[in-house]
Amino acid sequence: MTAPGIGAVVAASYVAAIESPANFKHARDVGAWVGLTPRRFQSGEMDYDGHISRRGDERLRALLYEAATVILTRVRSASALRSWALALKKRLGFKRAAVALARSVLQTHTERSSI
Repeated sequence: MTAPGIGAVVAASYVAAIESPANFKHARDVGAWVGLTPRRFQSGEMDYDGHISRRGDERLRALLYEAATVILTRVRSASALRSWALALKKRLGFKRAAVALARSVLQTHTERSSI
């Protein structure tokens, strides 16, 4: 299966880093393992999400961000994922939309590989 913006280097890095998607209970756990989920800060009455945690495989995270950037800027074919990310870009800005798209691409491909 092919996805726009995802090439051989990203796919090979994904396979090398994840090894077996069965190691994760849920597909969304992979995003946390790679470090693409926001860090939470909770104390008393304060509760907010901060920057991404940056845990896990730095190279895979960078490649996924780059692939998400390509999907947002270069790919012209219509897809539900791209239109969702473009709407997010209008609301939150380019970088946050790219991180959310990278996490979504990672989650989508993990769900498909575990089936």
